[in-house]
Amino acid sequence: MTPKTMTIAGWVLTGLFSLFILGASVFPKLSGMPVAEETMAQLGWPAGYVMTIGLIELGCLILYLYPRTNILGAVLFMAVFGGAMATQIRAGSPLFSHVLFGIYLGLFMWGGLWLRDATVRAIFPFRKA
Repeated sequence: MTPKTMTIAGWVLTGLFSLFILGASVFPKLSGMPVAEETMAQLGWPAGYVMTIGLIELGCLILYLYPRTNILGAVLFMAVFGGAMATQIRAGSPLFSHVLFGIYLGLFMWGGLWLRDATVRAIFPFRKA
């Protein structure tokens, strides 16, 4: 792939990841949708944490999208995903559909960043065996 094609593909993946995070997680939490509070209660979270978690996710997304802080945003997002995975394990959720979902999102997020940022490709190069 040419560098330009990689950058475009990376921004497409980043856009899809961002839209998913905004639509499926941040917006329901910050808009006070009942489904967000109900889901958190099912996972054992006390009432009142929905807004805080939504703001943390939004902050991570902003850091991830801004080129000067994209690596910091990705690392912080992985911390959020790790917490989500730990919550799913504690709740006894299914492994492949719920517990590992944070890994799937993380791979998608880092893949977009790897494709669009040459610095990340330099840190995590693919090598031929």
